[in-house]
Amino acid sequence: MKAIRWIAALAATLATTLAAAQEINFGIIATDSASAQRERWEPFFRDMEKKTGLKVRSFYAPDYAGVIEAMRFNKVQVAWYGNKAAMEAVDRANGEVFAQLMYADGTFGYHGLLITHKDSPYRSVEDVFRNGKSINFGIGDPNSTSGFLVPTFYLFAKNGIDHRTTFKTVRNASHGANIQAVLAKQVDVATNNTEDMGKLESTKPELASQIRVLWRSPLIPSDPLVWRKDLDPTVKERLRSFVLGYAKTDTAERDILKNIYNYAGFRASTNDQLIPIRELELARDRAKIIGDDKMAEADKTKALAEIDARLAALRK
Repeated sequence: MKAIRWIAALAATLATTLAAAQEINFGIIATDSASAQRERWEPFFRDMEKKTGLKVRSFYAPDYAGVIEAMRFNKVQVAWYGNKAAMEAVDRANGEVFAQLMYADGTFGYHGLLITHKDSPYRSVEDVFRNGKSINFGIGDPNSTSGFLVPTFYLFAKNGIDHRTTFKTVRNASHGANIQAVLAKQVDVATNNTEDMGKLESTKPELASQIRVLWRSPLIPSDPLVWRKDLDPTVKERLRSFVLGYAKTDTAERDILKNIYNYAGFRASTNDQLIPIRELELARDRAKIIGDDKMAEADKTKALAEIDARLAALRK
């Protein structure tokens, strides 16, 4: 009887373990409201369930850090990130890039933007810099690539400007919230990107026509998908096969991806995708140190040498 009970207990344990192995939590970063993101992504997850046999639970955090931390504590096993957030997940949350999104035109990149209302007096970046103390400024989530990292380097650090002290007020918000704030004239100028502006142009062109673009960044690599490195290998293989084959021939699948952000498919990727973002972050930090007139020269020399060593290691 003891043996039978032991076998029954073992079977129950194995069944529970197997069931757990067939379930994943998929995180979505907060580029827009949770309700908007849910409407875009849930059809993709339902297809994922059908084709992989996995139970997929979606996770919509109020900010980027919420998804990173959820992956760190294994509450999320797979996630869609921007490159900056993916870098944090790789460094702090046992993450690993395995795929990259492709746009409908076949490209693998997008651009950061600086936007304002068409009625605003600001028609150039120079206008914005000259009138900073009169401007309520909207910047992205601190873990956003296009909404925060890219503009803080290309717009501000390269021009010797600290956005935290340049403007009348500064607030962090998602891309969707910044668009709405510009339209409502709650902020005068805000960061954004061609993904979210493109979405607005295709769904609500009358609103998109009310926005003026003041600046467009260099090309940013398109977003990665990241899984935890310790995810079950068989689950990884199911996910990889599904993702890389998705929307190759099925028009309904193409429509689902187009509705998310004008995506059209995926290609395989690795953590090497993040190298340009790491270089950009270090270059931004380097520019800040060079422009810091309060830092002792010896400390500045040491800090710059450390950054240069890290940049050299990346470039190898």
